[in-house]
Amino acid sequence: MTAEEFRRLALGLPGACEGAHLGHADFRVGGRIFATLGWPEEGFAMVKLAPEEQEMYRSIDSAAFVPVKGAWGRRGATQVRLPLAASASVHGALSAAWRRVAPKAASRSAGAGDANP
Repeated sequence: MTAEEFRRLALGLPGACEGAHLGHADFRVGGRIFATLGWPEEGFAMVKLAPEEQEMYRSIDSAAFVPVKGAWGRRGATQVRLPLAASASVHGALSAAWRRVAPKAASRSAGAGDANP
């Protein structure tokens, strides 16, 4: 997976737009961040999952999905090592992160994919 593929998948979710936060590209819906790109460095991304979703993705591919260090990671913030990640898994993780922050009406009507890879 490349950064451009990650960007395309993130922006393909309903209402998603790209912005910037702390010098890194971010992806938002309803003004809320669900993913970032290029953090902590090039070749990485971050998705905001629920802790149980984070564990599910780690069990599928522990090399590609790694909890962010500290409290953010315990709350589900998950680094994605893009070169190691499969497109289907990243799409599922992005969809799950999108659902966590999307306005309720948008989330219900969009059905933004399945959280399962």
